[in-house]
Amino acid sequence: MKTTYHSEYHQLKSVFIKDVQNAFVSEKLLEEQWQELHYLSQPNFENSLKEYKNFEKAIQKNGALIKEFLFDDKVTIDSIYCRDASIATNFGMIICNMGKSGRLNEPEAQMQTYKNHSIPILGIIEAPGTIEGGDVAWLDEKTLAVGHTYRTNEEGIMQLKNMLEPKGIEVIVVELPHYKGTSDVFHLMSILSPVDKDLAVVYSPLMPIKFRNQLLKRNYQLVEVPEEEFESMGCNVLAIAPRDCLMMQGNPKTEKALIQAGCTVIAYQGEHISVYGGGGPTCLSRPLLRKL
Repeated sequence: MKTTYHSEYHQLKSVFIKDVQNAFVSEKLLEEQWQELHYLSQPNFENSLKEYKNFEKAIQKNGALIKEFLFDDKVTIDSIYCRDASIATNFGMIICNMGKSGRLNEPEAQMQTYKNHSIPILGIIEAPGTIEGGDVAWLDEKTLAVGHTYRTNEEGIMQLKNMLEPKGIEVIVVELPHYKGTSDVFHLMSILSPVDKDLAVVYSPLMPIKFRNQLLKRNYQLVEVPEEEFESMGCNVLAIAPRDCLMMQGNPKTEKALIQAGCTVIAYQGEHISVYGGGGPTCLSRPLLRKL
């Protein structure tokens, strides 16, 4: 069986997650941290447990092996969005340096977990460079797109290129707009979710023309998220296999467009684990191996 780390859409074989008990911990911790971390509202702990149970069941639909990031008192409730602290490659994990000050300890915590699981480390993004995993998406096995955002800076992108380009990986830089400013959660994967080799969910109003044209040149069919479903994370779609999609409830037009494009869709209720903290299903997972 051929496998790769260089995919956002092949069948998921193994994935790291950090569940509510290990990330949110308690109602007390949520109460202490949600405002400081710019959540829209305070998640309810019991409701979060219920939502996450359904999310985890969906991500295991095709038998993916679940690995856990455990509780660490040096990180915040934001650590539930575990994609952001590292990048998976066939050469080892790249440990990020977070652009959000409240999340600076997450990469080190993840690195220790990877070492405990005997997962190799390719490299570490060092200050002043910053990169967050939500700004990074594999377009194919040899092409990685990275967003230049308030969370991912030029120095971080240069370090990423220095790690991957000598290994034959093309790194495409996507210049993203100011949008709502420095405190907002706005990543590349806020506007892009590849769900098959030739199908991607996009929000074109915030996508640079050059990058959109690059997707079209690569023969991607684009599922366009309507304006009214962007804030509800209609563009944040996790492929657990080609055209087998996991997304947030409350985005009926995007869900219908995916089905019309030949996808199956599981929509989960995520008010407390996704909406309040601004992290959809791609953010809640750190995919590792996928089956080619």
